[in-house]
Amino acid sequence: MKAARWHGAKDIRVEEIEEPSPGAGEVKLTVAWTGICGSDLHEYLAGPIFVPVGEDHPLSHAQAPITMGHEYCGEITELGEGVEGLNVGDRVAIEPIFACGTCAPCRDGLYNLCEKLGFMGLSGGNAGFAAYSVVPARMAHKMPEGLSLEQGALVEPAAVALHAVRISQLKAGDKAAVFGAGPIGLLVLEALRVAGASEIHVVEPSETRRTRAMELGATSVIDPTNTDPVEAIRSATGIGVDVAYEVTGVPQVLAQTIDATRHEGQALIVSIWESEAGFQPNTVVLKERTIKGTIAYRNIYPAVMELMRQGWFSADRLVTKRIALDDIVSEGFDALVAEKSQVKILVQAPA
Repeated sequence: MKAARWHGAKDIRVEEIEEPSPGAGEVKLTVAWTGICGSDLHEYLAGPIFVPVGEDHPLSHAQAPITMGHEYCGEITELGEGVEGLNVGDRVAIEPIFACGTCAPCRDGLYNLCEKLGFMGLSGGNAGFAAYSVVPARMAHKMPEGLSLEQGALVEPAAVALHAVRISQLKAGDKAAVFGAGPIGLLVLEALRVAGASEIHVVEPSETRRTRAMELGATSVIDPTNTDPVEAIRSATGIGVDVAYEVTGVPQVLAQTIDATRHEGQALIVSIWESEAGFQPNTVVLKERTIKGTIAYRNIYPAVMELMRQGWFSADRLVTKRIALDDIVSEGFDALVAEKSQVKILVQAPA
């Protein structure tokens, strides 16, 4: 079968590999749609970050080259021995986390903080940029009736956004800022609306993405190329926001995210970083602000799909391009680098 595999930075190849079969406790699915994630783009431009090179990942037991794609869904075609609660024909969204289940965070139920954390499609596995995928049955979440397969490919990034808002200190009625209106930033914006934020100020240089943010309910949008975003947010709110979400991975934006918050405010870092970022610690100390990070999600897929069923996180408003697997580099990864108007690009699995 065809699969898009990471061999190195700027080296993703669509090639023929063996079609996988499910073992005990696993399911096989025909892949429908897979989203290109910001983490995928980081691996393409500057990897390896999560991709294991030269040594097998301790949980996937794989190393580069690996099949990419962790934002995906499809239809179950085969069940491995011992699988219960799922059936052939079920449409499923994949929760692609590898966790050991035995380390201290896992024992506390915080499996997204696993000491050996990995992701299907980043750390190995039979992942989504392919015709077929095989995953542990626990990764497959049955989709509710009425939810399209395109929506299924958005469950994973929406879970990142909803988890970020859930673990932040934001309360209904609070004011928020989102730095970055890429796919995750826009999903954070929607999650903030779900959570009852009274104001949401979005900072984004792309005019197309700013327009999309306003369509999704932003209170204001700020172009940081011609306006000081911190001053604009302070002017709009009078004092700063309660929580600011950093969703760019751009080093200079971290300090802005912190400075945009009020006293005792919180800066929540959602991005995965390619490099270090600095800030003046006194900006935190003198205002008793907090900085918190977030990775992935836990125990949240059912809630995301229920919100989707109610109309939130709509693919119609977030997907800007649909491409074939053969075109994943030129029309996918390279397009995301060159065209800042793109939001979410979905890759259709080969027939």
